[in-house]
Amino acid sequence: MMYGWLWRHLPGPAWTRVVLAALAALAVLTACFVWVFPAIAPLMPFNDTTVGAGMTTTDLTGRDR
Repeated sequence: MMYGWLWRHLPGPAWTRVVLAALAALAVLTACFVWVFPAIAPLMPFNDTTVGAGMTTTDLTGRDR
């Protein structure tokens, strides 16, 4: 539904619409990587890992090195 609305509102013939739609998608992707993702990164729990904390090589391999 959204893509149909976008396709109907883009100007020009089909090849122009394809180029404009690709440029719009590229602009949205660029905006996400430049502004959105860095802004929300501190709020994400992915950086709060505890895997491997306090472990030694003996714990990981099962034998003493």
